[in-house]
Amino acid sequence: MTPNRKTMLVLCPFPEGVAAGQRLKYEQYFDDWAKSGFDIDVSPFMDPAFFRIVYERGHFWKKVWGTLRGHVRRLGDVMRVRRYSVVYVFMYVTPLGTTVLERMTRRLARKLIYDVEDNVVGDVDPLVKGHPNSMVRSLRGKGKARFLIQTADHVITSAPALNELCMRINERRACTYISSSVDTDRFVPANPYSNDNVVTIGWTGTFSSRPFLDLLRPVFQQLAKRRTFKLRVIGNFDYELPGVDLEVIRWSVEREVEDLQGIDIGVYPLPVDDWVTGKSGLKAIQYMAFAIPCVATNVGTTPLIIRHGDNGLLATSDDDWLTGLETLIDDPALRRRLGEQARRDAVERYSTKAVAADYRRVIDSVMADR
Repeated sequence: MTPNRKTMLVLCPFPEGVAAGQRLKYEQYFDDWAKSGFDIDVSPFMDPAFFRIVYERGHFWKKVWGTLRGHVRRLGDVMRVRRYSVVYVFMYVTPLGTTVLERMTRRLARKLIYDVEDNVVGDVDPLVKGHPNSMVRSLRGKGKARFLIQTADHVITSAPALNELCMRINERRACTYISSSVDTDRFVPANPYSNDNVVTIGWTGTFSSRPFLDLLRPVFQQLAKRRTFKLRVIGNFDYELPGVDLEVIRWSVEREVEDLQGIDIGVYPLPVDDWVTGKSGLKAIQYMAFAIPCVATNVGTTPLIIRHGDNGLLATSDDDWLTGLETLIDDPALRRRLGEQARRDAVERYSTKAVAADYRRVIDSVMADR
């Protein structure tokens, strides 16, 4: 730590630079915070070795050992919390067990900012229910998010509906919705908007969001009987879909831009339930930055980002999905019009340049409230 500078400890689930929910949220603002006077230490619960296996089936004892390492690391973090000007917690202090470490962190932290995404306060979390790690499903700590929301000096939320919920819980009524954002100088369009080659429909995500992709399995299979297209799945898992021309690509930071630039149409399927009201619309924003027209489920934050027929298409049924995808496959001029407007919106509303000031305002307000 540099003398006379403010200090921040970031407690987060995943190693830096590997999880979209962190990379395309607060992580990309570390340099900006450093310029404003902060020395930043980042402590993930999972180390890289644990992260590599956490979403794979099996590896039970390695996961047990990784979880123990994470808790030992957190105990060390709690012992040093008091030394920092502010503690920034993303999602949880620890994923399992009681709220004891959250309570210790809150008690010892001079200032605490809590960054939450998804409606984790609700009773239904499909990412836990369908988690491949049975230990996570059985031991996932309950009440952690609610406690942190209630007691944080400021809460950063991923969606307007979630922000309203947190405002009712937080003791200080200090909550701010900050959208996910992307570096639009790095995420740049390369779309020819042409039907000279087979049109590629694309989806990107992780094992935890695979159930959402599965919602479109019958749609893709029916579409394959009516149109020629390729489905590109970019993720960290294997995938099969009989009857569909499928290309599965393992996500990597080195190829992230190139792999997304190869998509002609993006899809963002979501379930219609209370949990999804906390989703930030990140996938839609990624597609928009690349000027890729997107078809998305008309639920939650999505209709605030996607304006049907202007910068993308919204769907409420399988018929809507089929019609929307067929129309975009057939009409490259429509893909261009929607995609170019989506790009303009991404730069204006969801770029790191547009969103950076929102984070600075929250941090400055917390530091000023002494």
